[in-house]
Amino acid sequence: MGFLLVLLLCFSVPSAINCDSVQNHERIEGENPNSRTIIDVEGGPDSVIWAVQLSDLHFSVFHPDRAVDFERLVGPALAVINPSLVLITGDLTDGKSEDLLTMKQNEEEWIEYVEVMEKVVKRSGLEKNIFYDLRGNHDNFGVPVVGGSFDFFSKYSISGGLRRSRNVNSVTIQSGGQKHLFVGFDSTMGVGLRGPTNLFGHPTEELLADIDIELSQWNSQSAEQVTKITFGHFPLSFSASTDTGKSLKDVFLKHSLSAYLCGHLHTKFGKNLKRHHWSGQHFLSLEKYFQLNIHQAPGGSAVGQQSCSEEAPSLNEFWEWEMGDWRKSRVMRVLAIDLGRVSFIDIDFKMGAKNTIILPTFPLDSRFMLMASSPHDYSCFGNLSSYENVRALVFSSLPIVSVVARIYDSRPGHLDMVMESPMRKHGNSTRGDLYTVPWNWRAFDDPSPDRFWLQIEATDILGRSTLSELRPFSINGIAAKHNWRWMEFLVMGCQWDALYYPILWSIFLFLFSILLVPKAVVICSKKQYTSHNFIVEKSFISGILWVLTDFCRVSVLWFGLLIYLLYLVFFPWGCGQVFTEGGGRGCMTIKGWVVDGPYERAEQSYIGYPDVMVVVFPHLCFVVLPAVLVMCALVAERAVYRLYFFSLSGKKEDDYVNQSLRSLTGYLGRGRSKFLCGWRLARKLLILFCLIIYWKHWKLCRALVGAYEMNPFLHFPGYCLPIPLLLAYAVYKTWRV
Repeated sequence: MGFLLVLLLCFSVPSAINCDSVQNHERIEGENPNSRTIIDVEGGPDSVIWAVQLSDLHFSVFHPDRAVDFERLVGPALAVINPSLVLITGDLTDGKSEDLLTMKQNEEEWIEYVEVMEKVVKRSGLEKNIFYDLRGNHDNFGVPVVGGSFDFFSKYSISGGLRRSRNVNSVTIQSGGQKHLFVGFDSTMGVGLRGPTNLFGHPTEELLADIDIELSQWNSQSAEQVTKITFGHFPLSFSASTDTGKSLKDVFLKHSLSAYLCGHLHTKFGKNLKRHHWSGQHFLSLEKYFQLNIHQAPGGSAVGQQSCSEEAPSLNEFWEWEMGDWRKSRVMRVLAIDLGRVSFIDIDFKMGAKNTIILPTFPLDSRFMLMASSPHDYSCFGNLSSYENVRALVFSSLPIVSVVARIYDSRPGHLDMVMESPMRKHGNSTRGDLYTVPWNWRAFDDPSPDRFWLQIEATDILGRSTLSELRPFSINGIAAKHNWRWMEFLVMGCQWDALYYPILWSIFLFLFSILLVPKAVVICSKKQYTSHNFIVEKSFISGILWVLTDFCRVSVLWFGLLIYLLYLVFFPWGCGQVFTEGGGRGCMTIKGWVVDGPYERAEQSYIGYPDVMVVVFPHLCFVVLPAVLVMCALVAERAVYRLYFFSLSGKKEDDYVNQSLRSLTGYLGRGRSKFLCGWRLARKLLILFCLIIYWKHWKLCRALVGAYEMNPFLHFPGYCLPIPLLLAYAVYKTWRV
């Protein structure tokens, strides 16, 4: 409230783009108006434009605080920042029940969204047509037909209200003789399944062609510099390829974007969800499946060593920048383009409103520089006048009285300040405040991309000081190395569309091997692998073969698991209600869903590939595989206990058994033998593991019941019943000697 009161007193700060300063030119193409828009930005500063990105709002009837905070914080922030564009990259509503199991459209959430956005637009003072919202997978849960009765995005979104009906829309921001092209696209699946098997982006050949056309619209005007930005909901790691193998990455590399802005992953996997892509020649075919580091190029800087000759082949590249969510993290991004150079800052509103926001626009953060074009521009462009000033955008609800730029040298082993200079406001702009200060940039030309660090400090009229984040910079364009943590690699570095089948068949191969290889050994090999072999030889291989061959002799378990695995491969796992309301039930297989009725698509036999992996992988990895291993262990435990039991019963056995008993006692020792075998401690632990598997299996079945209105005994008995029954039989069968 204090921030709002101060804001009302500071009318000197411009809060809107005047109607006279923005000229909106619409190009009509066939029956699709507003597919292309041009905005001429006036009021200065001419060298830089900026936009705001928000993502994953997840407005929910069960969590009203998300919408309340959005209205309270975003409206005033947009009034202060005064962007040329506001991009909302998907998941506008949550579409989940209170127990998080049922995922389908909820009209109440959409009504809340449209009401809040109307208030935010009004409070920000911005023109409504600069807001571009996109459909995310949550906005597509259970939507059978785009434009149908459950397609609330078309009915309630800003883009729907402005008749941006195409899957691809572009807007060009013109300022100071430069063009900045933004292309947004909707790659959600055409037939929207309920969650959770609605996780991936599904670009079609037609969508890729439309994106290609939009990105090419200014190519004929080669004399003008065009900075290209795309924005969508899904990261490329969660975007499927088309039937012909084409991908969004192919189109983006063709046009050498500056950046692709996306959301979807939130911040629970990490805050460093960024990835560099380039078109260099790769020797490892594994790069189709995963990228080990943020920078695709090895060594971080080698790609920048290019010839300045016009005949030299260009190296296309772009950055992929996923941003945090509003849902829990309350994050907003400000992105600036200063003379073709792109920079950004992510603002955290969890602690409340921000009085001052600082975004350095030059020199660039060396961790997120374009690795080919930046050193090429430094080495090959004769005009380096843009290097002569340190520049930063400062947005504040109060008048700023001083801005200071500081540069630190990290070579001594600590940060040693080597430059401190006051910055001055550039011109008399009415859109925002750009501060600059001249510097001897050649003094900071260093082969180390993270030796020098930049920080800006701004002080407002009340004496409150705000510091920008310390950022490494590199004048000569050499990019600094920046690594993922393992969770960040998992969601950004792995191309799950390409990995799904290799992982799936590897799991099945392992499971079938456990069953078929020991069976073949029993049938074909003359050597008998028993507990005696393992105890005497102390060989790991002998132990594995003993356990597996003993298991395959329990016919009910062996044949039951074999039939169950074959069922999982060749037959549907279950059928469920895949749309919000009405419509036929779909059948889920390892390849995706088969949907009958009016929603069936002749050109696509299976819907939801590889989205179905969120059901397939947990069941195979956390239920089937552990169950098989526990069953084998139960059979092995019984064999060991038999030896111990005979040693206590006083029964006369043949020399082979007596030798095994002596070997067992010698191997374990008498005390350990009694502790482990006499009390059957291993069996008790295995039964505990069985209970854990039951619990995990129950959770997965419960999730499917809630998500797709399934009855376990009617709609997916082949999925939910065999494993519990086989585990129960294994416990019973191994109880007695």
